[in-house]
Amino acid sequence: MELQKNLEKYAELIAKIGLNLKKGDNLQISFNIWGRELALLVADKAYEMGVGDVLLSFSDERHQLSFFGKADDVTYFPDFKARYLEQLAEHKYHRLVIDAANPNLLKNIDSERITAAQKVRSQKTRKVMEYSMSNFIKWCIVAVPNPAWATSVFPELKEDQAMDKLWENIFMATRVDLEDPVAAWEKHDLQLKIHEKFLNEANFEKLLYKGPGTDLEVYLAENHKWVGGSGDSQDGDRFFANIPTEEVFTMPDRAKVNGTLKATMPLAVMGKLVEDMSFVFKDGVVIEFKAGKEQEVFEKILDSDEGSRRLGEVALVAHNSPISNTGILFQNTLFDENASCHFAVGAAYPENIENGANLTDEEKVEKGMNDSRIHYDFMVGSEEVKVTGVKADGTEIVLLADGEWQI
Repeated sequence: MELQKNLEKYAELIAKIGLNLKKGDNLQISFNIWGRELALLVADKAYEMGVGDVLLSFSDERHQLSFFGKADDVTYFPDFKARYLEQLAEHKYHRLVIDAANPNLLKNIDSERITAAQKVRSQKTRKVMEYSMSNFIKWCIVAVPNPAWATSVFPELKEDQAMDKLWENIFMATRVDLEDPVAAWEKHDLQLKIHEKFLNEANFEKLLYKGPGTDLEVYLAENHKWVGGSGDSQDGDRFFANIPTEEVFTMPDRAKVNGTLKATMPLAVMGKLVEDMSFVFKDGVVIEFKAGKEQEVFEKILDSDEGSRRLGEVALVAHNSPISNTGILFQNTLFDENASCHFAVGAAYPENIENGANLTDEEKVEKGMNDSRIHYDFMVGSEEVKVTGVKADGTEIVLLADGEWQI
């Protein structure tokens, strides 16, 4: 594997396709030590493309462990830090997040400390999240391996072998291993737009999910919009929020979800791995939740605010996707959500409803749009889960069966 060559291709893909950088843009890059080389390569490419300023924001796992384990007050988050992040967005600093998270980093930390810190941070950075979710700025999330993540995914391998293996699969999932990744992503975007167009023209009233442990009815929000592949910023620039992405997603009605649901993959969240999750929904609300491992971690997420027990996103992904076909549980939502249909509890994306960025709070609720300071994806698809779209006149169309698109 030619790591440096592939890193350079990865950086070019991020700059040209992920963020679609233009002359005069500004950029913030968040990364830790494992993402340093990629961050610098993206910065190089950004300056070549005419970007005015590239701001590097460094974090470190050792510091994170020290904070959660030793800080006297984990809820301390001064207002000026939140205002600084808001001003970056207000000044149109587009955002790249290079994720190199250890899924088990905080496994020995009291979950009460983690959730207390996350709650305060999410409250104070609510406006920052809204700037991203409404596409006020262009934003993109990508990933690079770190040794702890790699050996967790490939425990049978030595550390250096596990790192190589995870790099290999990341490059495959992101199409960086192809001769021309940029052209490959242009083609991939067109394919996702075919499904987007069909689903929008079909204008389904609701979706039905049936599979082992799952029998769920999900009504879609009034004037909902499906989005697949690239999205558009409020300035009209195309970008990809996630690389990789295989999903076509839309907005559920926050008050019209009923039935049972079983997650099909573990979820890495807040440095812990939540396994064997199941839900019961009534009138849009999670009224019962169970997990085989780390149940209290996700329960605290569900208790974050009034909207955190309701759905904000439904996404369709063929089980026969490139990521799913690796047969790997990445223990990272960026990859695992693109191997499977998924839902998200919490905030909805304004782009998933007509004129979403300009609706008043009252109009959002009226149309079924959920509001929350959190947004957490979890995976629900498999080759055993069937998804059917139902129109207002009762017409049913099978969308996914046996893991494959049926449209």
